[in-house]
Amino acid sequence: MRASVLSVPVRRFDGGAANELQDLLAVEEPLQIRIGERNISITMRTPGSDAELAAGFLFTEGLIREAADIAGIECADNRTTVTLAAGAEIDPERFQRNFYMTSSCGVCGKASIEAIESAGCTMLPRDVPRVSESVVISLPDKLRKAQAVFEYTGGLHAAGLFWGEGELIALREDVGRHNAVDKLIGRAMLDGLTPLHNHVLLVSGRASFELVQKAVMAGIPVLAAVGAPSSLAVKTALRFGMTLIGFLRGGRFNVYAGGGRIE
Repeated sequence: MRASVLSVPVRRFDGGAANELQDLLAVEEPLQIRIGERNISITMRTPGSDAELAAGFLFTEGLIREAADIAGIECADNRTTVTLAAGAEIDPERFQRNFYMTSSCGVCGKASIEAIESAGCTMLPRDVPRVSESVVISLPDKLRKAQAVFEYTGGLHAAGLFWGEGELIALREDVGRHNAVDKLIGRAMLDGLTPLHNHVLLVSGRASFELVQKAVMAGIPVLAAVGAPSSLAVKTALRFGMTLIGFLRGGRFNVYAGGGRIE
């Protein structure tokens, strides 16, 4: 497995003194995701959990629906090749449509939300999970304490999957928060746990449309972010009945959608 951290020499200036020392950096390398001989995506990621990342990406983009669609995943260097099971097919037009409907490409919000609907997503369950205010406030500290690589580098985003009672189930780290979410959801999907109707997803940084989309695809009813949500993220959360929490830090948070799940 490729290393997720790299030691580099630095000169540190502090109080007028300069010292030579080693610093640890989070590794960022390209990963090519393929289905058979077809190149599907190239993403910059932190090495580790590449099979989960590929599976999660294909699942949250609506290109596959369940673990049974995958016959095998092979990881070599910076390339991950997914072999589809017999009878499982991907629609090339759907991939092209979804690939360009990200928040960075300027496609209108209506088209982006319709892309999620076309993948078969409907309203999330209304009544689960019920999450107390104190549990919500406790989540960032639990996530930070479990971040092994961040502790060394300070340079990684994290995504954590929790039960509604606040128990951390799994965590993934990556230079890209969308990759961290794909790794997390990919693991759950491969284990046959999706849809994740009783779970809470916490992400470091802001909540973009892309992260809300991925949570909806996985059936996650509650998404919390340390930073701010985008306007399209809020609109999408409202459309699918998701609880969307932002600015979760310092013992405070804002609820932008789906406040009925918070007690």
